[in-house]
Amino acid sequence: MFQTLYNYFWWDRLWLPVNLTWSDLEDQDGRVYAKASDLYITIPLAFLFLIVRHLFEIYVATPVAGLLNIKEKIRLKATPNPVLEKFYASSTKHPKQGDIEMLSKKSGCMVRQVERWFRRRRNQDRPSLLKKFRESSWRFTFYLIAFIAGMAVIVDKPWFYDLKEVWKGYPVQTTMPSQYWYYMIELSFYWSLLFSIASDVKRKDFKQQIIHHVATIILISFSWFANYIRAGTLIMALHDSCDYLLESAKMFNYAGWKNTCNNIFIVFAAVFIVTRLVILPFWIMHCTVVYPLDLYPPFFGYYFFNFMMVVLQSLHIFWAYLIIRMAHKFITGKVVEDERSDREETDNTEEEEVTKNGPLSNGHPVLNNNHRKTD
Repeated sequence: MFQTLYNYFWWDRLWLPVNLTWSDLEDQDGRVYAKASDLYITIPLAFLFLIVRHLFEIYVATPVAGLLNIKEKIRLKATPNPVLEKFYASSTKHPKQGDIEMLSKKSGCMVRQVERWFRRRRNQDRPSLLKKFRESSWRFTFYLIAFIAGMAVIVDKPWFYDLKEVWKGYPVQTTMPSQYWYYMIELSFYWSLLFSIASDVKRKDFKQQIIHHVATIILISFSWFANYIRAGTLIMALHDSCDYLLESAKMFNYAGWKNTCNNIFIVFAAVFIVTRLVILPFWIMHCTVVYPLDLYPPFFGYYFFNFMMVVLQSLHIFWAYLIIRMAHKFITGKVVEDERSDREETDNTEEEEVTKNGPLSNGHPVLNNNHRKTD
């Protein structure tokens, strides 16, 4: 049964145009073609990325954070209370007033003490400013290097300037070493993001991030073994073109450099809108939807690839809405914070947090902070 499913999955008619078979893409006469088996290396490379990231965060990101005066905070911990902890873990982190009064009677605590316990307990689960900075530093470094490398791979290729060249000779198009490594590194990185997503900073678009990572992995994998490599390199470089701007804005934000953060974010918003809402749908997707039909009738792989592109484009529209809303607040001078972030909670009667080296003002560290450092 497994062999039957395997054979059906790799049926030529699913992934290749009519009258072409996988045997047409076998290496011969010094010509090398992409193979699905090439992708096996991305899993161990993904774990290697996780190791490199860990070392980077310790030996690079943390010292940089120290230079920018970003320190680990010591949060007041919620006192151990089995009754409240059980409710927190099994029911909700945000109890209603009726739940608070019921828990007050069960635990023997006053209502105000129960409210304070839940505030402190929620704060314990929130990522620290240093953790956020280290994560953004790692992503900034990768996206910047990946964008530069990606441009080096495609800038001298004819399909970078004429999208019809993407399909010239398809699917019998040889694979270059630079394309191989660009694909393997990008796919390995997104595998590492998926593996670490449970421990990374969780934001309100957590589900959308999972969908994005899975869709990206599927698209990269499919475009490799179906030899959509020319289109794939264009799409990856386009996505990397603005991601490093967002991560750098976050880094300056966490460091308290409000003006620099806001200026970079405006540039990021402009690049995001142009690349994701203009170039991608009206140039790249037009290239993958319209041009192939001049060469062969549509087949399952054609529909599958473009369906996944639509999934990605839907996520881009969702994020563009958040970005435009934030950019509007920047331009109008309103105080804003990351639309996807949680706000740090404090008690009204006591200081909730202190740093290891002294007091720190207790605002949520995204854009509406109280740091005095400026440009």
